[in-house]
Amino acid sequence: MVILSPGFPANEADSTCMPPQQIFVKALKEICPGLNIVVLTFQYPFVAAEYDWYGIKVISIGGKEKGRLFRTLTWMKAWAILRKLNKQYQLMGLLSFWFGECALVGTYFAKRHGLSHYTWLLGQDVKKGNKYFKWIRPKGDSLIALSDFISKEVRKNYGILPLNVIPVGIDTSLFAPAPSKRDIDIFGAGSLIPIKQYDLFIEAIGFLKEAFPEIKAVICGKGPELGKLEVMAKSRNLENNLLFAGELPHEKVLALMQRSKIFLHTSNYEGFGAVLSEALYAGAHVVSFCKPMAKDFRHHHVVKTMDEMTTEILAILRNHRRGHDPVLMCPIQQIAKNMISLFVS
Repeated sequence: MVILSPGFPANEADSTCMPPQQIFVKALKEICPGLNIVVLTFQYPFVAAEYDWYGIKVISIGGKEKGRLFRTLTWMKAWAILRKLNKQYQLMGLLSFWFGECALVGTYFAKRHGLSHYTWLLGQDVKKGNKYFKWIRPKGDSLIALSDFISKEVRKNYGILPLNVIPVGIDTSLFAPAPSKRDIDIFGAGSLIPIKQYDLFIEAIGFLKEAFPEIKAVICGKGPELGKLEVMAKSRNLENNLLFAGELPHEKVLALMQRSKIFLHTSNYEGFGAVLSEALYAGAHVVSFCKPMAKDFRHHHVVKTMDEMTTEILAILRNHRRGHDPVLMCPIQQIAKNMISLFVS
């Protein structure tokens, strides 16, 4: 089975590169130990190489996110590698991450050689204006939506209903025993980019400080908005209340979640967000604008406005009987089984 992805960890220590996809590929290998999995990564790592990653062969083209000419060359290299793999092995199928260049190459290669091919729609790739939908013209049976929300977005934006919905999962073995005390009131984690709306996170902490002067909050992540957010926090006198922790290894992020009372997710668009399911399993209450799945989950508080968000957070912090038991949304082993069943049915 060949997985096509724009990026993949450069080595086993690279835990910050696409953690949900890392966990999925590991689980796929775990439940199908006899399956030979090859990951073909187009852009990252930025060097061309072949290497072993937890017993899985990774082939990096090293496209480096360069311009149109280099991108076309990357596609040609990917095609040549797929052709070689198809001669060398009896391929059971191709799985592409995101509806982009990987889906384009994967779709046409699979058609040419009579192979199964699915694309996992993972978030912003289903927004309006994605040229690859016009180029590929997919049918619903080849698409896997990350969530019920993503499935609806595809139908709304492109008139196609994905026939499969498979969310990201979590590996419960990555979580240490829960600490006896939760010393972080509000925690956030993700890329510091405009769509994540961390300015609203800071506004919320500034408001909450009036009721809880000693409130402790942490934002974990990096991105172009960092400088702006730091200035904003300082202007609201939050130096002693809000810590910018930077980008941390995945296991340290999970540990911080387990120390947190509330995970605040201010993003205005989220396909699913593995951090939501991770935070719930870490025992934190999650407050977010986004509701990825139609099903309701305990400790997930969905709000529509900032006023609703701050009101909900105040209610949770004031409720000393709120409980912090783990809530398991999607175990990764089941996710891997659901995925592999598409190829063997």
